[in-house]
Amino acid sequence: MMSACCGPSRGSRASGVNRTAAERPLLHRLAAASGEQLSLIGLSGGRFRMGSDDRLASPEDGEVPVRWVQVAPFAISATTVTVAEFAAFVLETGYATDAERHGNSLVFSGLLSAWHRNSPAVTSAPWWRQVPGACWFQPEGVDSTVEQRIHHPVTHVSRHDAEAYAQWVGARLPDESEWEFAARGGLDQQPYPWGGLLEPEGIPRMNTFRGQFPGTPEGPVGTVAADSFPPNGYGLHNMTGNVWEWTSSSFAAGDDRAVMRGGSYLCHDSYCRRYRTSSRTVTTADTSLGHTGFRLALRAG
Repeated sequence: MMSACCGPSRGSRASGVNRTAAERPLLHRLAAASGEQLSLIGLSGGRFRMGSDDRLASPEDGEVPVRWVQVAPFAISATTVTVAEFAAFVLETGYATDAERHGNSLVFSGLLSAWHRNSPAVTSAPWWRQVPGACWFQPEGVDSTVEQRIHHPVTHVSRHDAEAYAQWVGARLPDESEWEFAARGGLDQQPYPWGGLLEPEGIPRMNTFRGQFPGTPEGPVGTVAADSFPPNGYGLHNMTGNVWEWTSSSFAAGDDRAVMRGGSYLCHDSYCRRYRTSSRTVTTADTSLGHTGFRLALRAG
């Protein structure tokens, strides 16, 4: 069974959503920073070795064994969908996310203000709190805002929400094999999008938790801009770290829970090394989390 550190599942039923009068001006401000064009990078596809037999690979996650997989030509976005881009979608369509409908979402406890620190904890992973009002534009609850994070990945979006956005722009989510093919950037069986060393020349190449997890960070905790850090060999940013990314794939035969890839800003080698190109985790498609976003894909031709 996968650790709840990565993707605890939602258990409550959704209710309706009532937007406030202040939200529409906020949406306009956020959407003003979004681009006009959908930009994706075309990849020729091919046959590659998916999965890992590395000592860090997790059999219970379905990460092993290594197997040859053929990927058809496709295109994928260089970054995850940003707050600004998602705001443009919501502004035009009036879409309400699963987190808004439920009235809450899961937030890392270390990011909460005193107002929300008594929010209910997830039993198996108490650093996750079910925070009233937390959603894509209020990522730590009603006393927070994304206005200083417009170019960060949108978070607190379920796979349902990601699919709705993708449909709006005429795209889709990548499946797992496409995602991993893209993340590897043309390299064979390397754990990271740039190669085999976690920090080449001692320089971090992705956004993960630094310090003693969960209570003693040695630096800022949370998302960074979607185009932070150098891209991989295919020109793709942050394929590992920053936020988990939804795929269109299910975990296994007979288990239709949704697969996420790439790790996040909460990954730390003391308990979770899922910041590798072959790593995967899983949760239900209606779950929203403060460390999960998505990027887009298209079939070629």
